[in-house]
Amino acid sequence: MSDKIALQLHDTDNVLIVLSNIEHGKQLTPFDLLSNGLIPRGHKAALTAMKPGDTVRKYGQIIGIATQDIAPGEHVHTQNVKMAQFDRDHAYGQHATPTEMVPEAQRATFQGYRRPDGTVGTRNYVGIITSVNCSASAARLLAREAAKRGLLAKYPNVDGIVPIVHGAGCCIGTDDEAFYKLQRTIWGFATHANFASVLMLGLGCEANQIPLMLEVYGNPPPEKFRYHTLQAEGGTRKTVELGLQWLEQALEYANTARRETVPASELTVALQCGGSDGYSGITSNPALGHAVDLLVRNGGTAALAETPEIYGAEHLLTNRAASPEVGQKLVGLLEWWEVYAAKHGSEMNNNPTPGNKAGGLTTILEKSLGAVAKAGSTNLNGVYKYSEKITAKGLVFVDSPGYDPVSITGEVASGCNMVCFTTGRGSCYGNKPAPSIKIASNTPMYQRMQEDMDLNCGTIADGTETVAEAGARIFQEMLEVASGKRTVSEALDVGDAEFAPWQTYAQM
Repeated sequence: MSDKIALQLHDTDNVLIVLSNIEHGKQLTPFDLLSNGLIPRGHKAALTAMKPGDTVRKYGQIIGIATQDIAPGEHVHTQNVKMAQFDRDHAYGQHATPTEMVPEAQRATFQGYRRPDGTVGTRNYVGIITSVNCSASAARLLAREAAKRGLLAKYPNVDGIVPIVHGAGCCIGTDDEAFYKLQRTIWGFATHANFASVLMLGLGCEANQIPLMLEVYGNPPPEKFRYHTLQAEGGTRKTVELGLQWLEQALEYANTARRETVPASELTVALQCGGSDGYSGITSNPALGHAVDLLVRNGGTAALAETPEIYGAEHLLTNRAASPEVGQKLVGLLEWWEVYAAKHGSEMNNNPTPGNKAGGLTTILEKSLGAVAKAGSTNLNGVYKYSEKITAKGLVFVDSPGYDPVSITGEVASGCNMVCFTTGRGSCYGNKPAPSIKIASNTPMYQRMQEDMDLNCGTIADGTETVAEAGARIFQEMLEVASGKRTVSEALDVGDAEFAPWQTYAQM
């Protein structure tokens, strides 16, 4: 265990991070400085005196402006710091450098499901997906009836039957981006590599017509996809009976799938942080960033998301954009978000949440700087709309809100076949069909919520592990989970209530 009580993350920082609850008058080892008041662990203490209007710096970056005199050793937080608006140098692509790839013969592999269309799954589910909320109950009834009859028992190679239901699909315009976003999201799940076969259920008269989706996206082969509407089939009971007949065929087909050795380049990992705290940006997020660098060097893909949670730190991404166009596309998303927030009477600094603030995060700038650490250090190779199919390899960005279920829904619809989710306050998230690895930022929370955590990166703050060592451990966990190792959320059977498409349309 380290004897350090406080950390300075960058030599230009004028705040320290305290690693335990600090009472008044305690020396902030290894600094020659006494605390000036109570400071909770993970929060900030002033390293130097500050006056109103002085910039507050962490990670070598501005995280806010002092609103009053702050004495050395004093608690630095919402009571004496406010959000800062300032110009950032996006310098598109100026720091982009070629990624040093692992030689192909030496690249990591995992055991995945190679599908007939060439995509690779990390799980082997059968799905029941709804086009509209009006068919959600029928989907759940079908899944419950299949469970009651014990259908899965005959098919040991199938991971489960997953009903994907939602509250949208009707009374909306059908010729704008908001509608296309919903369609992309539903279709991204319907054709996801972690589903061997999918049944789509509709009511029949909804705005989100299934045949129209097929016109736009094409009709998958019959063993992969089928659809019914309750109105055409004669109601709920008859549709469930037809669904049970389909399930027998779909499960038999899915059961023939076998894992095989595939390269790590077939992994597309959704990066996520939720319930972040003051440790997230110094332990779990940098460790995940190191794992992302390893994944990218092995030919894989990692998708950063949560657009409001890179606000104020986007220059760290645009500076290493693979092209000016990629960087400008990212800035364009943030400009849209500023307008969107203002239109709804909100502002970007409404994030962080109360839980984030209790964990030591003061402004969105501070939260974003820590969140971007998940992206590692390689070039940003692509920027995508919500649920748009990812086509680039390496590090990419997918537009989404900061609300975890909505954000991850978009990433999975874009093609992510695994999720890595860091958390400081604790999260009980799970996902079907994409397994979710949950990574704790601090040891006390990990110990308290161990049944919901896969990995602990509090070891970094404890002084028992480096960021690189923890990152290598995360990368190994990615490969093992992709090969079939169950995550804790899978062991708890969590994940079939988290499908949450982002709704930005007017519901009429």
